[in-house]
Amino acid sequence: MLTFLGFAMIATFLVLIMLKKMSPIAALVLIPALFCVFAGKGAHLGDYVIDGVGKLAPTAAMLMFAIVYFGVMIDVGLFDPIVRGILRFCKADPMRVVVGTAVLAAIVSLDGDGSTTFMITVSAMYPLYKRLGLSLVVMTGVAATANGVMNTLPWGGPTARAATALKLDAADIFVPMIPALAVGLLCVFVLAYVLGLRERRRVGSLVMPGEAEAEEESLVTVGSGGPADRTDTGARANAKAPGSGGSGSAPGAGPASDTLPEGDGFQGLDPDRPTLRPRLYWFNAALTVALLTAMIMELLPIPVLFLLGAALALTVNFPHMPDQKARIAAHADNVLNVAGMVFAAAVFTGVLSGTGMVKHMADWLVGAVPEGMGPHMALVTGLLSLPLTYFMSNDGFYFGVLPVLAEAGAAHGVSSLEIARASLVGQALHMSSPLVPAVYVLVGMARVEFGDHTRFTVKWAALTSLVVLAAGMLFGII
Repeated sequence: MLTFLGFAMIATFLVLIMLKKMSPIAALVLIPALFCVFAGKGAHLGDYVIDGVGKLAPTAAMLMFAIVYFGVMIDVGLFDPIVRGILRFCKADPMRVVVGTAVLAAIVSLDGDGSTTFMITVSAMYPLYKRLGLSLVVMTGVAATANGVMNTLPWGGPTARAATALKLDAADIFVPMIPALAVGLLCVFVLAYVLGLRERRRVGSLVMPGEAEAEEESLVTVGSGGPADRTDTGARANAKAPGSGGSGSAPGAGPASDTLPEGDGFQGLDPDRPTLRPRLYWFNAALTVALLTAMIMELLPIPVLFLLGAALALTVNFPHMPDQKARIAAHADNVLNVAGMVFAAAVFTGVLSGTGMVKHMADWLVGAVPEGMGPHMALVTGLLSLPLTYFMSNDGFYFGVLPVLAEAGAAHGVSSLEIARASLVGQALHMSSPLVPAVYVLVGMARVEFGDHTRFTVKWAALTSLVVLAAGMLFGII
């Protein structure tokens, strides 16, 4: 009964948000509360929610102060050189813009934190997507999938969890997987190239004024809402421009026009914005490197690091109280949206875990594996990692399900190392799960509906995960 209710609850949630019948926050709260009553455990709902909130409170705190910190770093111009480099590569070509998004997301993902990756990537690329009239769900889908592949880094979380759960060395799991993960990342770049070509055919390209004489300045002008002229590169008589209002609608959602859309969010690269602090550039760079290093070395809990970093960044860059209040207010919208989503997700995860639904669902899936598949448990683990890491937290999968799969594999001569490596392949899909707080940073900053992001991204992320699995088997790693 709990197995059926668990799957029904998840399916109901996904259907309602993808059809836009409910907002994600409302769905994350009301649907699990209703199914908790259906399970006959409504009297314990309060305990489940408080338990879920307690577990996710540090994550919410980390996201709140991380948004403030990186928002300030963007305001003061820390990432402007990186953005200019990406924009020089993009040259206002939709194909290059999408590929640049994948490259930037993959590079920034080296810090191991998805929220950081999404904040930097969206802040850098959002103005250009808006200016060119590109689909914002393409941006969020490519960024999430690239980050999902890179999330398998030992300091990213899943590899460390697998190593801990099975008592293995993280290096023994990760290093042999590098070729397969490299193929997965290549798949993301190819996907970005194909989607970019599709966007180029749909919206055309831009020719910047004086591009031949001042390419960089023209590209910065694009980011800051300056003038530009559109040049058709394909049949555009009936072309559609998605997301023209910043809602992140799916491709083909709104009419195109020869006048490029104006709106907020175009000032991210304004070289004259008053918040720039060029004299403090190296201080801010050193502070960011120190913060990320301390995070990787686990010198302090991540929420504490970002709390201290945000306070220090505000104090040094904006010593006057009104300026500090203005910067906090400027990022308050993102902070409220993300923190609210995380605490709403605490209801969902609390009910899933507290009622026992997640355990029954995992046991049912493991029990559904035919006996004849025993010698192929690594393949089975890889395939199961896609739905399980999407519908469960990484903690639930790696500490609850993976040991059971490893034990079943050991009974048929399959090593725990193979099982552990196979368990990583679903991470490309996992990063778009409604149970991952970072994805709400991504869709919130990009002004994309979560349902639109899910509908667009899931198929490409699942394909990427399957490519990683196939490469692992081909190379004899899994």
